[in-house]
Amino acid sequence: MEQTLIIIKPDGVKRKLVGEILQRFERKQLTIRQLKVAIMTRELAEEHYAHVKQFDFFEDMITYMTSSEVVYLILEGTEVIKTVRKMIGATNSLKAEPGTIRGDYGGDSSQNVIHASDSPESAQIEINRFFGN
Repeated sequence: MEQTLIIIKPDGVKRKLVGEILQRFERKQLTIRQLKVAIMTRELAEEHYAHVKQFDFFEDMITYMTSSEVVYLILEGTEVIKTVRKMIGATNSLKAEPGTIRGDYGGDSSQNVIHASDSPESAQIEINRFFGN
């Protein structure tokens, strides 16, 4: 079975959307393998978002992601990455289709409620980063 990492970001946690988001995944018959709530450390945030370090929004993103609790989960299922990416919608919530998580709950383009791995390789790296081996 394929696995992916999900992060429900601070805006999703603060707005009490965790249960609704988890319910959407369970309705798609995806299995929650692990779940934890924590405040992302600056070190982990910088590592996770290193691919956008050169952009002006990097520092704001790090501040946002470390501002309060997030929910990390490992989801498992057949083609889970493809399924979840379709469910969450476009990165920019303002362009996400209604019916997707970001389309229904996202704020602006930077506070878009949720992160999901975009490939099997990314999923493995991210799962190891936030849950260990």
